Amino acid sequence: MPPIHHRRAAAACAAFAAAGALVLAGLPGTANARATPAPLPSPAGTAAVDRTSPEVLKAMQRDLGLTPAQAEARLVNEADAGAVAGALQIAVGRDFAGAWVQGRTSARLTVATTDASDVPAIEARGARAEVVRHSVGQLDAAKARLDRAARKAATRDAPVWYVDVRSNAVVVRAVHAPAAKALVSAAGVASSLVRIERTTQRPRPLYDLVGGEAYYMGGRCSIGFPVTKGTQQGFATAGHCGRAGTATSGYNQVAQGTFQASIFPGRDMAWVATNSQWTATPYVKGQGGQKVGVGGSTQSPVGASICRSGSTTGWHCGTIQQHNTSVTYPEGTISGVTRTTVCAEPGDSGGSFISGSQAQGVTSGGSGNCSSGGTTFHQPINPLLQQYGLTLRTTGGGDPGPGPGEPEPGGTWAAGKVYAPGDSVTYGGATYRCLQGHQAQVGWEPPNTPALWQAA
Repeated sequence: MPPIHHRRAAAACAAFAAAGALVLAGLPGTANARATPAPLPSPAGTAAVDRTSPEVLKAMQRDLGLTPAQAEARLVNEADAGAVAGALQIAVGRDFAGAWVQGRTSARLTVATTDASDVPAIEARGARAEVVRHSVGQLDAAKARLDRAARKAATRDAPVWYVDVRSNAVVVRAVHAPAAKALVSAAGVASSLVRIERTTQRPRPLYDLVGGEAYYMGGRCSIGFPVTKGTQQGFATAGHCGRAGTATSGYNQVAQGTFQASIFPGRDMAWVATNSQWTATPYVKGQGGQKVGVGGSTQSPVGASICRSGSTTGWHCGTIQQHNTSVTYPEGTISGVTRTTVCAEPGDSGGSFISGSQAQGVTSGGSGNCSSGGTTFHQPINPLLQQYGLTLRTTGGGDPGPGPGEPEPGGTWAAGKVYAPGDSVTYGGATYRCLQGHQAQVGWEPPNTPALWQAA
């Protein structure tokens, strides 16, 4: 969709200063900590607001209790926080213990480390430092052991576990505590790494739903994000909606396409290739049928705002609680999903999760509802794109450039390739390291995107 009028950028600047912006020293494209004027948003922060649909901003205001200025300030802060957190993750290395944003406008970034000597470097970037016992690497390894143990253990009564960087623990949510203790014991994970929380909720896949537009395959699910694979057009969706070879019809009951690949359980990802009657567009369906533009797939940090589009319940927003979550449905355990406070109901499966203009994932399942509140999980979009070699349709337009995995002349960076934090590339004779997970696209070359890449 066309960029939002530049008046929004000016409003974001004012809101940013009024809300108490992150002071980010020493990172290209961010405010200088020693500057005397009120700090202004970085280019990445301004772009985060300019590229965001008005419908997303309205939903954030409604569901997060924000004013228009606060919603814009929050997007600015979250864009800048992601870049700073990525740079600090590289700087502290194995000591890194996670990062998260807090506050109504996400103006406070906390970066955790296991080494007190890292505190000055963290604070020099304008972030709050927290010294903890366990690194993210240790917590991820413990969760991986739980994932392996869950393949042989019954986890219906301990349906959710995840790495919680804010409490520096692996949390197991259990309907019955003995089930959680049995899982931890079977995994051989030290009790000092785990916290057990009681829950009455049993998540389930959200069938019969539409995120952007409905599609049918014996039941009903939602298009997540339109994609391409070479010249083939199609869309990403949830794996539990269909298996390879399953035929689909569109919202209008016209023949549409066929599932090309699907994973469920284990993950919850799939993609559908469509026939020539259907065209992939860079939009998801918003409130009242409004089009919401998709600008890219930069993953947002824990604590960031996130919105979901579903045909059953429409637009709803909330925040990201944890990445790298495992959840047990009646059909089996799903790993690597993101847990959010956004509500959803049956009929919302497969639909789009988006932060600002950045695609986050496709709706998997959850618990609760949109009357009393709930928890919803989404399959992150970047692993899905990488798994199937897909390219997200975005509003960038112009020359499509190199295809997935095809390097830019003179370097290893390639448009269409999915990059994770810490990945290294070369471009224009220089080496860069990735700060935030995303799928590269033309215009996002490393020298042009200091929020995504840091010169090595």
